Amino acid sequence: MPPNGYAWWYVDAISDCGTRALSVIGFIGSVFSPWYAWSGRRDPANHCCINVATYGPGGRFTMTDRGRTALCTDGGALTVGPSAMRWTDDRLVIEVNEWGALPMVTPVRGTIEVVPGALTSVELPLTPDGAHVWRPFAPVARVEVALESQGWQWRGHGYFDANFGTRALEQDFAFWTWGRFPVADGATCFYDATRLDGSRLAQAVHFDHDGRATEIDPPPLQKMKRSLWAVRRETRGDAGCAPQQVMNMLDAPFYSRSMVRTVLNGEQSIGVHEALDLRRFRSPLLKPMLAVRVPRRSGWQFPG
Repeated sequence: MPPNGYAWWYVDAISDCGTRALSVIGFIGSVFSPWYAWSGRRDPANHCCINVATYGPGGRFTMTDRGRTALCTDGGALTVGPSAMRWTDDRLVIEVNEWGALPMVTPVRGTIEVVPGALTSVELPLTPDGAHVWRPFAPVARVEVALESQGWQWRGHGYFDANFGTRALEQDFAFWTWGRFPVADGATCFYDATRLDGSRLAQAVHFDHDGRATEIDPPPLQKMKRSLWAVRRETRGDAGCAPQQVMNMLDAPFYSRSMVRTVLNGEQSIGVHEALDLRRFRSPLLKPMLAVRVPRRSGWQFPG
């Protein structure tokens, strides 16, 4: 992977009861790590992590920036320190063994299994030169959660994708939103971005339960209420609908992740939405704030 490069593998899930959610991101070249930025992004493998966040009663946030001695990619698995993401038979199994960030420094342990309805072959460049690529592996999936905490054993609908890049996100983008919304015949995903050169990405893809992808005309952009940190938010929905946040999942000065209700082709859907303000992220004032929530543990070693 070149300097400034990154790869991340992302999972999200919402419980069938709608009261809990989670996200897991495995990073090599951790794009939101202040330590990777401060290092000059010369060595992506020296800044890796498995970020786990749970939302709802007893939710926790974990994101430890680890050095290259904690990274192993053998056997089709991504192992970072004591946690791992690996394919086992027909599913992605995530083994979690992390500690929550300040101020709730408690263990977050257990397993998460992602069972895709089907795997897609879609690969979407996010810039004309292909420096950033979105790879939605399983837009329709079932997820089984078994964490060692009361109430954190549940099933729900989920999603699995990856992003890869050869430049820092803030080198090419000013702002983006992304969303995945389950519908009766599959899931619909939206990727909207404003690049630094002023050009725009407006991508809408529908995935059926067999993994077939169809590029569709994006429904209108609809404004949403700003996040608690006043991050601008918008998503797609039928003309006249007013998308609303159902649950605040993650709120940062430059980033918002939330459970959002919208309407697509007359069908109400609750999915996961994110908004990312990369102009804010470029501010050097943010990096020390992030370091409080993203500790650096460079010397972790595998046993033996």
